[in-house]
Amino acid sequence: MPKSDIVSLRVLLLGMSLASVLAGSAAAFDIKSGVTKESGPFDLFKFGFKAYKNGQKEDAVEAYRYAAEKGHTGSRWALANMYAYGDGVAKDDFEAFKIYNEIAAQGVEPGSEDTGFFINALLSLANYYRRGIPGSPIKPDLSQARQLYFQVASTFGVAEAQFQLAKMMLSGEGGGANIQQAKKWLNQARRNGHPGAMAVFGNVLFQEGQTVRGLAFMTAALDKCVPKDCVWMQQLQEQAFSVAGEEDRRGAVALSQQFAQGAE
Repeated sequence: MPKSDIVSLRVLLLGMSLASVLAGSAAAFDIKSGVTKESGPFDLFKFGFKAYKNGQKEDAVEAYRYAAEKGHTGSRWALANMYAYGDGVAKDDFEAFKIYNEIAAQGVEPGSEDTGFFINALLSLANYYRRGIPGSPIKPDLSQARQLYFQVASTFGVAEAQFQLAKMMLSGEGGGANIQQAKKWLNQARRNGHPGAMAVFGNVLFQEGQTVRGLAFMTAALDKCVPKDCVWMQQLQEQAFSVAGEEDRRGAVALSQQFAQGAE
């Protein structure tokens, strides 16, 4: 997963998980709030979150550490992200990996408010296993990465995991190549609103000879992509567009408008 996608995901997950937590807090915590390392993990977590939002990242790190030591999953996750991005602390991917791994090993009960943290930890671990962490014991393990993507894709239906799993299946990373299974996951991911999956799904169809439909999906993806991803999607679409016939191009453009609006 690209870094900016992970950042967006972690912000979204944190917002969802904290919405109900902070809704009832009339007064924000501050340095004089009376919260200490002996406070309960929930109070430390809220203090850490408020400190972070106020730019007091050193205080946030300290609060998250104390809460994490007391088993608070949200604090562990927040702390891991700060290490992963060098946000308020020195960047340390191996330290982030260890904390994500603790969250993953802890597991999650069905319907738990910690589910978002658990999912994000699994995705982060998958990304680390996919590329490894230089200077650490964590070496690239494509099989483990593929297994983690599969777990998140199948159990939680997360589009990004479905997309990454499909790409590994297409290229044979971490296991045998399987185009039909890759198409299944790409189709699910694009139905879940993933522009990248829509573009790659369209390219696969195009390569299989479904010229109009494939080109239409690639074209529709350009209406949904974020700027950083639009570059590679546009290159994919333009390459296909350049070899398609004029009639197929017109048909694809018309069909893409339907796809962009959610029609099949």
